[in-house]
Amino acid sequence: MKGVQAVIFDMDGVIVDSEPQHERAFLEVVRVLGYAGTHGLQFSDYVGRSDQQLWIDFVAKNKPKEAVEELAAMKRAYLLELIRREQPVFAGLPGLIQKLAAHYALALASGSERAIVEEVLRLANLGPFFAAVVTDTEVPRGKPAPDIFLRAAQLVGIAPENCCVIEDSKPGVAAGLAAGMQVIAITNTHPAEELRAATHVARSYEEIGQLLIP
Repeated sequence: MKGVQAVIFDMDGVIVDSEPQHERAFLEVVRVLGYAGTHGLQFSDYVGRSDQQLWIDFVAKNKPKEAVEELAAMKRAYLLELIRREQPVFAGLPGLIQKLAAHYALALASGSERAIVEEVLRLANLGPFFAAVVTDTEVPRGKPAPDIFLRAAQLVGIAPENCCVIEDSKPGVAAGLAAGMQVIAITNTHPAEELRAATHVARSYEEIGQLLIP
């Protein structure tokens, strides 16, 4: 891909197959709180968005006694347990990262909390490959706003127009494009037709390698 000097990865749905774990952790929290089947949210609406927004909407709709921060902490505990136990790194992803690191500055831009990101980066010893890591709580606006990708570009010292984003979600694709970056969407979470706004749509990590590795 022309002009690319840095590759910015989303995490959930791109590095780890964690969207199911996020949903299971959410459902466990609302079950424990007594809202199973009555919480009124469609979890799929929050794929690619921040946990903070999920719990803000849950509190607004259900008025529980627990604050957003407490709910987020409960979900975090369940999710960390699932990630440690299941280690859901996508097959083919570690090899792709290793190859890309020889050619590009790599960054991670995730809507997950930093504790979750750090746990994931310990899987398959991925952490050393990333020159910068940005989470949703560290920027003013979450995806689909471009803030998180612009901050990642700033941290690696590469102009946005020379960055490529790898995403799996529609809000993530929108955020990357809004940042003025090229976007490769991988069909881990949504079918290709729902990701067609991306610069390229890939169905495998091999395809991403063919697009990016000289």
